Amino acid sequence: MDINIKSSHGLIPAIIQDSETKNVLMLGYMNEESLQKTVETQKVTFFSRSKQRLWTKGEESGNFLNLVSIKNDCDGDTLLIQAKPEGPTCHTGADTCWQEGNKESYGFLSNLENTIKIRRENADSEKSYVASLFEKGINKIAQKVGEEAVEVVIEAKDDNDDLFLSESADLLFHYLILLQAKGFQLNDVVDVLKKRQK
Repeated sequence: MDINIKSSHGLIPAIIQDSETKNVLMLGYMNEESLQKTVETQKVTFFSRSKQRLWTKGEESGNFLNLVSIKNDCDGDTLLIQAKPEGPTCHTGADTCWQEGNKESYGFLSNLENTIKIRRENADSEKSYVASLFEKGINKIAQKVGEEAVEVVIEAKDDNDDLFLSESADLLFHYLILLQAKGFQLNDVVDVLKKRQK
């Protein structure tokens, strides 16, 4: 692994990112020796400024950070280390040192899922289309997904890309509602797809 680094006083900041969720887990400091040990053991190892020695994350707790990749930034003075965490990363027991959960997020789609959840919980079916669908029950929600799927297929056979994308958006929206009606989220479907990956 060819990493060119420019260290300040022999140390370089190392940002640790979960290789799957892409969440930032922690920040530590490395010197050449800790970097070499990280590569050799495949366990992320830092130079502890408080203990003044090499420190492998998880050496006491068992919550290791298993190395996936190391990249240096454009100036060669910071490392980005992707790892697979075994348990929580922070010494407080939190998933990250910023006291955040290390859950996979899909950006806008995760926000949309949350909006659907809020509309369902604060059900005012006269004002909210989502609340009205939940009020009508699982059969109506499933029927809407079926209708939208048929419309996507019809539009796929035509040449109007705008209509195809619009119907695709409707299908995805109603599918997210159906998932919640069944007690699931997008993460559950992604987990199934991950298990199928060869």
